[in-house]
Amino acid sequence: MTFRVESLDVGRCGARCPHVIVADGVIETSTPQAFIDFLKSGAEDKTLKRIVFFNSRGGNVVASMAFGHILRELRIAGVVGRFQSDGEAGPYIGECLSACVYAMMGAVRRVAPPGSEVALHRMSIVETEGEGWFGQHTKRSFADAPMVAVLARYAQHMGVNPALVRAAESLPPDTMHVLTPEEMRRWSFAVGQF
Repeated sequence: MTFRVESLDVGRCGARCPHVIVADGVIETSTPQAFIDFLKSGAEDKTLKRIVFFNSRGGNVVASMAFGHILRELRIAGVVGRFQSDGEAGPYIGECLSACVYAMMGAVRRVAPPGSEVALHRMSIVETEGEGWFGQHTKRSFADAPMVAVLARYAQHMGVNPALVRAAESLPPDTMHVLTPEEMRRWSFAVGQF
């Protein structure tokens, strides 16, 4: 995942526009520390607001929970949205899929504007077990009951109904479920606007 600062162009604020953090890409094991390092590098930016715009297709669940804990500790809000890489004013609708949902849970306020996608799927890991006559042999494993319980407790600690985790883990393999605004409200995951 990469991090950068963008100006939140709200009307005609010009140089006085607040700055926000944009988080793009896959959440990897190095992401929580990369986020801390990023924050340290921009500590002098007085216009930087405690808001992260997420645009991610997911990644590592454990790293996502660690990232979420950092967001909560620093009292940072999360928004599903993206900014163009060419510097064009934003934000635009974005996506927070898979493990991104668990990172976003840590935000003190979670916003998924209309048009942005938030989607769940069942946790799994694909492991390569070596080469054979017909290429690499891979094995796919799904989360066991203790891992699902850890995730449910994390969700509850972050103020999200653990039913969201159970819904994700009850999905058939290779199925992605896009949350409706009603589901996001019912499970206390996100609202549609600040």
